[in-house]
Amino acid sequence: MLTVAVAWLRQDTLHITRRVFLSCINLFEKKILEFNSLIVILRYTDHNTMGATKTVHFTEQQNHIANITKALGHPARIAIIEYLLKVNTCICSDIVDELPLAQSTISQHLKELKNAGLIKGNIEGTSICYCIDENTFAVLKAYFGNIILSVNNQKCC
Repeated sequence: MLTVAVAWLRQDTLHITRRVFLSCINLFEKKILEFNSLIVILRYTDHNTMGATKTVHFTEQQNHIANITKALGHPARIAIIEYLLKVNTCICSDIVDELPLAQSTISQHLKELKNAGLIKGNIEGTSICYCIDENTFAVLKAYFGNIILSVNNQKCC
């Protein structure tokens, strides 16, 4: 008797398929499953080729702008940016006093803003001082400035 096990793998299901495969091997070794051969066909599906919305289909600049604007897609992050602009200096004190959110939530928002390059963080003693990253805002200014120029100059409906 020939038994064939076929597994279609995606990155997020690899551990489940491996567990099932190891269970089959275990049953085979204990002679609970009887077969002469076990053929396993694995196919890894690259998640970047699945849909047209994947980032590999877009330019580096488009992905960069999308990451920056995605980080700005939460009102708490906008409030943090506005607060940093208002104080006009790096802040080392808790932003918790300024926002109606828990420390852990604010830390997560600061992390997202920092990962997008919108703010910088420097360690000073036991605290981290945050301030606006001018370079990223210059990129946004240039990008949206070009859009505004194009919209103002277009001759359509």
